[in-house]
Amino acid sequence: MTQKEQHKKLGDTLWDIANDLRGVMNADDFRDYMLSFLFLRYLSFNYEEAAKKELGKDYPPSPSKDLRADFLVPPPLELWYKKNKADINEFEEQMRKKVHYVIKPKFLWSNITELARTQNGDLLETLQKGFRYIEDESFESSFKGLFSEINLNSEKLGKTPKERNDKLCKIITKIAEGIADFSTDTDTLGDAYEYLIGKFAAGSGKKAGEFYTPQQISTILSKIVLLDSQDPTTGYKTKLNKVLDFTCGSGSLLLNVRTQLKKAKGSIGKIFGQEKNITTYNLARMNMLLHGMKDTEFEIFHGDTLLNQWDLLNEMNPSKKIEFDAIVANPPFSLRWEPNDTLAEDFRFKGYGGLAPKSAADFAFLLHGFHFLSKEGTMAIILPHGVLFRGGAEARIREKLLKENYIDTVIGLPSNLFYSTGIPVCILVLKRCKKKDDVLFINASEQFEKGKRQNSLSEKHLDNIVETYKFRNERERYSRRVSMDEIKKNDYNLNISRYVSTSEDEIQIDLEDVNSKLTEINKSIKTNTDKHNEYLKELGLKPI
Repeated sequence: MTQKEQHKKLGDTLWDIANDLRGVMNADDFRDYMLSFLFLRYLSFNYEEAAKKELGKDYPPSPSKDLRADFLVPPPLELWYKKNKADINEFEEQMRKKVHYVIKPKFLWSNITELARTQNGDLLETLQKGFRYIEDESFESSFKGLFSEINLNSEKLGKTPKERNDKLCKIITKIAEGIADFSTDTDTLGDAYEYLIGKFAAGSGKKAGEFYTPQQISTILSKIVLLDSQDPTTGYKTKLNKVLDFTCGSGSLLLNVRTQLKKAKGSIGKIFGQEKNITTYNLARMNMLLHGMKDTEFEIFHGDTLLNQWDLLNEMNPSKKIEFDAIVANPPFSLRWEPNDTLAEDFRFKGYGGLAPKSAADFAFLLHGFHFLSKEGTMAIILPHGVLFRGGAEARIREKLLKENYIDTVIGLPSNLFYSTGIPVCILVLKRCKKKDDVLFINASEQFEKGKRQNSLSEKHLDNIVETYKFRNERERYSRRVSMDEIKKNDYNLNISRYVSTSEDEIQIDLEDVNSKLTEINKSIKTNTDKHNEYLKELGLKPI
């Protein structure tokens, strides 16, 4: 079994467990329990493995599996704590240096699963205390509210504390059994986590647009922003100091940028994300840690991007403006918002001919991100097609961006690729350092694999888009470089089909030639019919 197949199998196993256990609970609610337990499992395993190395021969051996089933087996680390109370502080200081966090033995997954296995009535209370400890004390930087959406006292788990405790025992035991036969490295569990997020997103329908970008589309955006802006043909950048997704959802798009850069033997200084939805914000923080990122390697902020509530990005001192080498985003499509006079003077939006209309904040999101793009950076953002041709304020913003030569590429994607909408969408690529004075249009709307509920892109489709972008290739009915003069003649309308149509040219018919051929055919028919009748006559038969 390949690594990819193993990751999928683990994801499928966990998904089957989720469907089996959630009962009357809807998928969105159960998602938070399932993913939080997987997160605790990851932190605990990582911590215990590091503790084994740190303590060496002093680390107690694992208890025998032959012990009676109803006997509560304490984790080895708990045994060490009891015997070495004077050394605990020094040990935890070393663990903070090595894995950047501490978990008390009683809150480790190995202890939680033991409580579940023995149907111990303390499980519910221990989990509650464990979650609070991780939020407030485990990490140097506070992760307050990380489990705020996990209501362990919810009646959806049971009407009484005992019923809730019993339900949690069942869920945790099943998860522990499901994981047992698989590799537990960061990549495997991290990929299974991403897979589950995608499965929950598919089950959530339109709600999924709040937190998940399909991996194929994430990969397109990631590869685009990683290509060397000076000369994309030479390959990918090897270092990005700062990367931003200002509507980061579960963080899957940011993690994809990190993955693609690691494949190119490169590295990221720090990842930044912003998310308005509290549940999704917590999911993003867990997702970062579960993929092996240290708490010092990322910063996720909970707040409204359009109001720019993040002090880090609020230009109280313009000389300290923070800039990003790569920006990726999949903001909510055509979100209604409330622009006002204060926002009209906002440093992000001034100078573009007005604010995005109340009915669609698409350009407000775009301008927010673009403001923080570095001189040599690249921004790739997913937007509805309306931004390419709608009039009014959007037309003025579009015209300004084109005149300043900021829009590099427009990519049209097939319909029904997203969980949140069936409409076709586009990717806009923006740069401050554009070398060409044309715009590349890629019309990939006809290249996809049809699915029952959702379409998808194959590796070939994905590579076609990236390679065409990389070399700015022109292909009939697929891609074309369009001069600014032509775009100006079209009133700065960027509707892709104006420049790259996927329809086949109509066959030109020469009517005189057709008429001549028909006349010859009729003559031939008459000649052969006359000849045939002569034969019939000789045979004494009636001519036709």
